[in-house]
Amino acid sequence: MLTAIALTPSAPVLVPELAGGASQEVAQIRDGALRAARMLPDRWIAVGVGDDDAVIGPGVAGSFAGYGFDVPVALGPDVTEAARVLPLCALFAGWLRGQVNPRASVQVRVLAASTPDTAATERGRELREEIDRAGEPIGVLVVADGALTLTPAAPGGYDADAAEVQRRLDEALGSADVSALRNVSDTVSGRAAYQMLAGLAGGTHWSAAEFARDGQYGVGYFAGVWTPA
Repeated sequence: MLTAIALTPSAPVLVPELAGGASQEVAQIRDGALRAARMLPDRWIAVGVGDDDAVIGPGVAGSFAGYGFDVPVALGPDVTEAARVLPLCALFAGWLRGQVNPRASVQVRVLAASTPDTAATERGRELREEIDRAGEPIGVLVVADGALTLTPAAPGGYDADAAEVQRRLDEALGSADVSALRNVSDTVSGRAAYQMLAGLAGGTHWSAAEFARDGQYGVGYFAGVWTPA
């Protein structure tokens, strides 16, 4: 049974040890991400994008060492494998778990960023069918970023059209507009994850709560939660 869908960024800058002097600047979006994750039950399925498709189980651990500081994370309370390099969406899911619910377990579904629109949506439908067959409460954590080109200092450079792209994405996430998410722009970093969300959430009426949105570092960040209405 799908109980809630939490929406968070995947930004390493939200981890205080990695943020340095910027920790207070990102406090609102970090607090929003933590608030969203707290609304999930003890079993999570995290969805994010990476270089390749992957499924990563709750017995896995990793570290943010590749992002400048060795902050260890685990995807479950019982680690059964040696720590390994994990995609950013898995690292951030593990960090959130450790902050808000250490007893929770997280399975991460990584979707290749190049996954075509219709394939991403279909993957979401398949995941929903899987969750509906499960005999326990399950929460989904969508770990994804928006446009990467909002300011001249942004990691993707500056695109004058990015602000409008991000506004539409934020509005879709803040209102549980599944139809709009099926048509997310290719310029959105987490495009495939958001389209997977559209497939996952289709057919249900959702109540959406927005906790924070931000773009001060040139990247669109959103935190919120959808619950069945």
